[in-house]
Amino acid sequence: MESIRQADQGDARGRRRRVIAVRQALRDLSTQLSLLNQQVSGQLSLRASDIQCLDLIGTSGPLSPTALARLAGLHPATLTGILDRLERGGWIARDRDPADRRGVLIRALPDRSRDILGLYAGMNTAVGKICADYADDQLELIAGFLRRVAGAGRAAAGELGRPGPGGRG
Repeated sequence: MESIRQADQGDARGRRRRVIAVRQALRDLSTQLSLLNQQVSGQLSLRASDIQCLDLIGTSGPLSPTALARLAGLHPATLTGILDRLERGGWIARDRDPADRRGVLIRALPDRSRDILGLYAGMNTAVGKICADYADDQLELIAGFLRRVAGAGRAAAGELGRPGPGGRG
């Protein structure tokens, strides 16, 4: 009986170590991607927040400024400055919303988007080579895990953005 209890404790410690290793790997990934994004934004004379907004527009757009501010977790006044810089640089266009002529939709301009993709080509190639080492079912598992972690990050950011206990306000 004692050996079973020790094995259970050993399993629990091993699991804790593995969970800690995953968290550490995610922190390292976050840091490395942040550093990569800083390099890319520096090459393009953009700010990191500009690159993040461009990515959101590219993946979720066209978007209204309000929807983009919500997705990016930015104050509308901050977003206005970002959009002004991106528009001046030829990265985005602001179009009238066909559903509401008073509204505006923001879309990424494809020619400039290629400039960004070129700077991420090395990373994209490396990820492709890494993925080649995994079976399809493993890639599905990894992608699912990363989607869940991203969702947890969105939820945590949303909680921090809310007034009241645990959030700003």
